[in-house]
Amino acid sequence: MAKRRPTQTVIRPLRSEADYDAALAEIERYFDEPPKPGTPAADRFDLLALVIEDYERKAWPIEPPSPVDAIRYRMETGGYTQADLGRLIGSRQRASDVLARKRRLTMGMAWKLHREWGIPAEALIRPQAARRARRTATR
Repeated sequence: MAKRRPTQTVIRPLRSEADYDAALAEIERYFDEPPKPGTPAADRFDLLALVIEDYERKAWPIEPPSPVDAIRYRMETGGYTQADLGRLIGSRQRASDVLARKRRLTMGMAWKLHREWGIPAEALIRPQAARRARRTATR
């Protein structure tokens, strides 16, 4: 007598929290007993992981850091000081202005930060939000 396989639902894009929760519950079963590569169970696991990742990316997007946030993070993790930044980009005042968001990075500064400190270029050349123009009331 043939072993009866439990019926499985077709994997579809996740469109709600309920769909997401159900997919998580199903994929968690594979954590205790990972499927063997090349099996239908492994294919199902891979597909579940893809739809879960897609849902999370759309439902809870993570914005990349601003150029200043990327620089501050690298300073913190690399043990760099504002003086180090000043030496790299031209002056302590320039470093102060960049960190205070009073001055935007030039392409030359971005290139040096990428090359010397390893900050991803994408984080440094990302468009920054335009500053609001100050309006003066004229009466």
